[in-house]
Amino acid sequence: MERSFVEFSSHARHAKVAMQGEVAASSRAMKCRNWSLKLPNYLLCFDSRLEACYTSKIENILLLSLCTNIVEDFTNQRKALKLRKQRVKTRVDEAKRKIEVIYEDVEDWLRSAEKELEETQNLEDEIDSIKCFKWCPKWGWRYCLSKKLAEKTPIISKLLEASNFPQVGYRGSLQGIEFITSTDFMDSESSKSALNQIMEAINAKGVKMIGLQGMPGVGKTTLAQEVGKQAREQKLFDKVVMFTMSQNPNINKIQDKVADIFGLNFETSSREGKAEVLFRSMQGVNKILVIVDDLWEELKLERIGIPFGDEHKGCKILLTTRDQQVCTKMNCTKEIQLGILSEDEAWVLFRGKAGLDDDSSTLNDVAKEVAAQCKGLPLAIVVVAKALKDKRNEIVMALKKLQKSGLILGTDDAERIRMHDVVRDFAHWLTSTGENRFMVKDELKEWPDMDGCYSAIALWNCSINIKKLPDKVEFSKLKTLILEGDWDCDWNWDLRQKRKRKRGDLLVVSSIFFEEMKALQVLYLESVSFLPIGFHSLPNLRTVLCGLRAGKLLIITEKYEKP
Repeated sequence: MERSFVEFSSHARHAKVAMQGEVAASSRAMKCRNWSLKLPNYLLCFDSRLEACYTSKIENILLLSLCTNIVEDFTNQRKALKLRKQRVKTRVDEAKRKIEVIYEDVEDWLRSAEKELEETQNLEDEIDSIKCFKWCPKWGWRYCLSKKLAEKTPIISKLLEASNFPQVGYRGSLQGIEFITSTDFMDSESSKSALNQIMEAINAKGVKMIGLQGMPGVGKTTLAQEVGKQAREQKLFDKVVMFTMSQNPNINKIQDKVADIFGLNFETSSREGKAEVLFRSMQGVNKILVIVDDLWEELKLERIGIPFGDEHKGCKILLTTRDQQVCTKMNCTKEIQLGILSEDEAWVLFRGKAGLDDDSSTLNDVAKEVAAQCKGLPLAIVVVAKALKDKRNEIVMALKKLQKSGLILGTDDAERIRMHDVVRDFAHWLTSTGENRFMVKDELKEWPDMDGCYSAIALWNCSINIKKLPDKVEFSKLKTLILEGDWDCDWNWDLRQKRKRKRGDLLVVSSIFFEEMKALQVLYLESVSFLPIGFHSLPNLRTVLCGLRAGKLLIITEKYEKP
């Protein structure tokens, strides 16, 4: 564009000289004619003004034509750059979806194109404003704008010339799904200590093999994943690869996974051939961290194709195992023990995974007992807590559905539900016939006549003076039995004094009362006195819950769960 201005100036000068010559000739002819005709002096003055006006008009026409060409050239070039950027960006997005690595010069070109388009947007706006004010040429404004456009157009042209990329990216190696997803790492005292020790060890020069030992379910795999994730984020190694050995390892699959991380395609199918390809490829990488998870026995790393020791001084190994002898056989330079969670840490983890509120509800009391049975093992805690959460969600959804249907009534008590009398009576009638019948009775004064077809019986608030209470009953299909004594009568219990009620206040059942309930699975007894002598004859019994009640407080005295 600078050349365009030079050419414009040259042409303008020549045109001006030519016009001046023509005007001069015309002037001389006019003067001669004026002299011969003796015209008035004011006509001579008009002649000089006409000459100047004629010259200015020609220059403006040439300038307007050149400015128009510059504007059109800039506009076309900028539009072409905008479209080309969109096409390159589309190719880049497609390559990224294919998990390709984008070439650096392509990324640089996109940044430069974006920058140039942003910087020239104001010039585009000025051009639009000129189009809106054609009646007011403003030659100085047009000249300044044309000069700016002439400076930018060559830059845009060079970007267009450099945009013909045969490829915008290439297939890169995978990073490892273990390190790009959340590891659910729990920040416990034991795991924090083990993590710090491992990170120190992998940064130490003399440490080549690190062993992480702990009992099953304690969180070794999760901790190892966190180590790999931090090592990648901190760029401590050029490559980080993790694979699981297990008790019966599949070497071919392990080799395939390592090959994915290093971007390799095997041209051989034998295990030995794959091992050699991996061995030579890994030797070409400066620093490598290999995480071997769940190792059960001594492993010869060359079986997989991992160079170590003198074969590759930049390769470090982190192995996890439940057996300390494995660490010894593998000649671990550093051995680290991962312990279980404390009681408080276990409860915090259980409560979070189960979605429980931090209160003193009966549900939380039961949940704490369940959490304690997990023995501080994170894996067991997470599995059990999530199962509890799923079951609670199912119950909540079912209750909401019943409430919307009008089958149950709303209540302010989160641990209780209410049912309309009509719905309750209908439910009793519906389950009172058929092969699997239910019986629900309240304030029972005497033992009802029943056959053995019931699968569930609930007798609430039974009087201690109940009549015809049999010594033994035969319910061959009964699976659930709920029996509650009359806890409202004479029940002023001072918990601080721990004054127990007299035995005669409880509903007493015979020691052989349950013997013929062979299908019984769940037994709930409240304010009932009994001897569990006949329980050994109940092969399907899974849960027994016995307790006393003081006001709204249920005190569990006996609890039995069969695995």
